[in-house]
Amino acid sequence: MDDVEAIRQLKARYFRTMDTKDWAGMRRVFHDDVVMDTSSSGGGVIEGADAFLAFLEPTLRDVVTVHHGHMPEIEITSPTTATGIWSMEDMLRWPDGSEMHGYGHYIETYEKVDGEWRIRTSTLTRLRTDFRAAPDA
Repeated sequence: MDDVEAIRQLKARYFRTMDTKDWAGMRRVFHDDVVMDTSSSGGGVIEGADAFLAFLEPTLRDVVTVHHGHMPEIEITSPTTATGIWSMEDMLRWPDGSEMHGYGHYIETYEKVDGEWRIRTSTLTRLRTDFRAAPDA
């Protein structure tokens, strides 16, 4: 498999493991020293894969999520580094019935570690976010 396809599959695993709440599987997509910038979603900048999962798991534990990544722009910058921009759309539904539908981009860097690509940095930018309040009880 070529490097661009390997990075596409890496990002597909990121989305799938998030939506299925496979936290152990998600951990394997990240470089140990990943930097995740979720400021546009209220999460701030989090350094380290374990720290990011410690934030994400309780945040999304009871939330039904659907994440899609589209139209990747991937550039291999060296034998062990790459950059990527992904159009994204996500839908989240909380237990009370409130919902969020978002659109934006992931701007990322990747590093090959022991022959496997990993997400090294990821910045989520949002172009639009639509919220729907919980239905009246």
